Amino acid sequence: MTLGEALSPPGFSSLQMVSATEPETMAKTAQGTMYRGSIHDFPDFDPNQDAEALYTAMKGFGSDKESILELITSRSNKQRQEICQSYKSLYGKDLIADLKYELTGKFERLIVNLMRPLAYCDAKEIKDAISGVGTDEKCLIEILASRTNEQMHQLVAAYKDAYERDLEADIIGDTSGHFQKMLVVLLQGTRENDDVVSEDLVQQDVQDLYEAGELKWGTDEAQFIYILGNRSKQHLRLVFDEYLKTTGKPIEASIRGELSGDFEKLMLAVVKCIRSTPEYFAERLFKAMKGLGTRDNTLIRIMVSRSELDMLDIREIFRTKYEKSLYSMIKNDTSGEYKKALLKLCGGDDDAAGQFFPEAAQVAYQMWELSAVSRVELRGTVYAANDFNPDADAKALRKAMKGIGTDEATIIDIITHRSNAQRQQIRQTFKSHFGRDLMADLKSEISGDLARLILGLMMPPAHYDAKQLKKAMEGAGTDEKTLIEILATRTNAEIRAINEAYKEDYHKSLEDALSSDTSGHFRRILISLATGNREEGGENRDQAREDAQEIADTPSGDKTSLETRFMTVLCTRSYPHLRRVFQEFIKMTNYDIEHVIKKEMSGDVKDAFVAIVQSVKNKPLFFADKLYKSMKGAGTDEKTLTRVMVSRSEIDLLNIRREFIEKYDKSLHQVIEGDTSGDFLKALLALCGGED
Repeated sequence: MTLGEALSPPGFSSLQMVSATEPETMAKTAQGTMYRGSIHDFPDFDPNQDAEALYTAMKGFGSDKESILELITSRSNKQRQEICQSYKSLYGKDLIADLKYELTGKFERLIVNLMRPLAYCDAKEIKDAISGVGTDEKCLIEILASRTNEQMHQLVAAYKDAYERDLEADIIGDTSGHFQKMLVVLLQGTRENDDVVSEDLVQQDVQDLYEAGELKWGTDEAQFIYILGNRSKQHLRLVFDEYLKTTGKPIEASIRGELSGDFEKLMLAVVKCIRSTPEYFAERLFKAMKGLGTRDNTLIRIMVSRSELDMLDIREIFRTKYEKSLYSMIKNDTSGEYKKALLKLCGGDDDAAGQFFPEAAQVAYQMWELSAVSRVELRGTVYAANDFNPDADAKALRKAMKGIGTDEATIIDIITHRSNAQRQQIRQTFKSHFGRDLMADLKSEISGDLARLILGLMMPPAHYDAKQLKKAMEGAGTDEKTLIEILATRTNAEIRAINEAYKEDYHKSLEDALSSDTSGHFRRILISLATGNREEGGENRDQAREDAQEIADTPSGDKTSLETRFMTVLCTRSYPHLRRVFQEFIKMTNYDIEHVIKKEMSGDVKDAFVAIVQSVKNKPLFFADKLYKSMKGAGTDEKTLTRVMVSRSEIDLLNIRREFIEKYDKSLHQVIEGDTSGDFLKALLALCGGED
């Protein structure tokens, strides 16, 4: 059996092709769109029998919660409504009222929500969100940003029926400003249909959004509201693509820069739902359970509302994006009957053997294909200073280090606001003027984390990387993570420069150093990367199919052959070509290549291949993850934090910042501020270049 066959789920051949389309319009059948919910109509359904079973489960002292949850989570919403009617006919009682009486807490809320039609469930959530003191804006945003026109019309009607009130009037009475205006626009349910898209109108909308935000003193919020609130999803996806090409930044970055508060959050939610509603909900579910405590109301609302719509897509995106299954996260974060009911709604564990959803697998490739990597110009946060005067800078630095005490503020200000090329000129000028080595003086005047950061900035990039590699290999033990981070992410030109710098500084070739300090397949991978001979240029579709087939055809369980074949492809092909290989691999196996590596390999070999794949997918996101992990939890990994901030500051740190806030819902600036202190903090924030 080959790897491709071993990975393919039952019923799918290793070569079955599934077209890559938008998650919400995937896998069309002759009857319409393939069902993507996790809850189905129960076969041989008998509402009277179910009503009797529920009555028995609630009769007498105590209630049989296990039977209640098993029955209700095994029926579709339509069938649950029939059970409610039968219950009333048979017993003259209201089933929901009886369930409320018998059950308690989160379990009760979940079961009762399941018993309501979706529109009435949404109506109840919104009523709760705007009742009493304060408003639950996040709930309003989630529901109104994600519902279709038809769902919105049903919601308005259900609210009127349930509460004898006008939903629009209640929203207006409880919100204000541009936030209120956008909510009212969404409530109308008049978004254009995805049919014919006008290229001219796409260009016009891009121009209008650009002029309303980036090019305007202040912001014309009305343009953002009109375009994002009314245009069709397909039209807006094209607008977002063109906006990126025209402005060099994603629409999300402009929204964050131009809007604020709840209005900003609402518009970002609308954009996320336009791009992919399942991905929006995967992110909401992850945030509901990560960290201390669980946002149970959010968890319940999403699991109930999406269980018969797109839960399979949400599950697959969740696993792809967060490297764990939704099922396992719910299992670890909840308990009791509440947990059992949520797991039933989830419908399965995507980390279990043989379970995979081939249509949703395409989402993985789309996430890379549409990512900023291939479309956005990479930009750093540190630029060459205007009116640069190396003579004045050298004198200012000498003055900052002369006499008693050191003026760290001046050192930080000069060094973090000059390009590396300018810093090298300052070094030469300093030596010419004062006959002293600037690096030696800085070493004697500053210490600790600040010294590591400033001295790193003063080194030419290739020499800095060479030093980091040398440190990773010297002494007892090897810092494999640093070796992987540098060698898996640098370009051919950068690798060749590192080789020269290593030879010059340490009188030994990098290859020899790697050979003596590592072993086995890991050594072969590092040496292959260290040659700097990766192919350059675009993709070759025929070759990409052959490369994907080569990996998929590896005999299952043959670890040595698998690692060799992966190395042949991942360490030598160009980035654009590898992106195409990843897509072809998905088509052949219905698996994400990163998932396969994590499943089939282990140790440093696995870590090296994963780093290459993540770098190919989205290099700024790879570094955003590195930065986040260096600061999360107890303690800070200052060495990794310093290394990434120094090495990416003139390359793509601005892109890294955008990926950071997109994934972690907080800015890099904010996390650095909360995790570091003193002059080290000041220098890091200067390199960061701004608050997002």
